[in-house]
Amino acid sequence: MFEFIKEILLTLGRIATILPLLLITTIFMGKRAIGELPIFDLLIIVILGAVVGADIADPDINHFPTAIAIIAIGIIQKVVAKWKISNRKIGRLITFEPTVVIQNGKLIKDNLKKIRYSIDNILQMLREKNVFDINEVETALIEANGALSVLKKPQKNTVTLEDMKMVKTTSSISFPVILEGTIYSNVLKEFSLNETWLKQQLANQGVNEIDHVFFASIDHNHALHVSLNNENNITTPPIQH
Repeated sequence: MFEFIKEILLTLGRIATILPLLLITTIFMGKRAIGELPIFDLLIIVILGAVVGADIADPDINHFPTAIAIIAIGIIQKVVAKWKISNRKIGRLITFEPTVVIQNGKLIKDNLKKIRYSIDNILQMLREKNVFDINEVETALIEANGALSVLKKPQKNTVTLEDMKMVKTTSSISFPVILEGTIYSNVLKEFSLNETWLKQQLANQGVNEIDHVFFASIDHNHALHVSLNNENNITTPPIQH
């Protein structure tokens, strides 16, 4: 019983000493390490968690080396962060380059496959940016930390209806009707349309095979917006870190 209580008190004592040290180290590392979480900073946080977790959970681990490890990890992160600022080559070696995934309203299949993002991932991230119609997007890219940055087309930038003295009767939203060559018949049915209409619209845009379509969406005005598997005419902006 005495040994059990001793272990509990030892664990509580470790928590009481480690948490303030971890807090001070994290503050020393700066808000960038917890706000953006690029790849190197993510690894630092994971390592800190592993070191602290092991120290708290296992009373047999020597406490003093854990404290030294936390301080050393914080210093390493700070040094590497300064190197990244002062030397772009180092910064590019330990992080990801941004990847353009949408250009002029077209999904870029090859870039999505390269970073292993699905169409559903991108559509969800667009909705989180209050973009419900891919045709509104001029450029969208996945940043080094995995977040989506969106530049809307100039004519799609937000203007209040009060400023325009107009009343909008419908929202700007489109619905996926083809994903990677698969037709969503239920979406067509909602709009009282059929596959014959869809194939005719594709033919009008020079698309004769459904399998060539990577993504297509339809809006309330029955406008069909298509991204092909191979969009050879797309030029992406040279955005780099």
